[in-house]
Amino acid sequence: MFERFTKAARYAVVMAQEEARMLGAPNIDVEHLLLGLAAGPDDGIRKVLASGGITAATIRESLSRKRSAEPLGEEDAAALRSIGIDLDAVRESLDATFGADALDRAAAPEKPRGRFGFGGNGGTNFGHIPFTKAAKKVLELSLREAITRSDNRIEAAHVLLGVLRAPTPRTVELLGGDEGVEGIRRAVHDLLDRAA
Repeated sequence: MFERFTKAARYAVVMAQEEARMLGAPNIDVEHLLLGLAAGPDDGIRKVLASGGITAATIRESLSRKRSAEPLGEEDAAALRSIGIDLDAVRESLDATFGADALDRAAAPEKPRGRFGFGGNGGTNFGHIPFTKAAKKVLELSLREAITRSDNRIEAAHVLLGVLRAPTPRTVELLGGDEGVEGIRRAVHDLLDRAA
């Protein structure tokens, strides 16, 4: 299927992998595909997204903020409580020992760099990052979108339509809710109609 992708669509998928890697994500998810499209070379797609206030920078910042905002969620806290660890008690103990907001002030240690300035010894993962089931579904849906429109290639616009057809809750949030999703869907169809 990947051979049917245009250069811009392939670039978006490759960028999704690179962005996921840079954000420290263990998988390529739908939001990374959206980020790859926003950072990609297709001017039409970037303009459609930008008209909704969506840029690569805003997506990247939102994903970075979400990742660093709460390292442990409620499910994690409940799991730790079940084995006798109370996160609130741990925070209070750290505050008493190291001062108020000690965890908030703590800086993560810089990862050691390899010979060429890239991550080494546990630094950046240069290996394959797998796609989530939802991201794979988006790529399948991009093919279906192209077939439905009788297009013989999968453009970046078809990938975006795949994202819009099967968005995750996180992606819907990034796109400005259900209204944002519908507005972008109409704009992408208009873009494809003008190009045809």
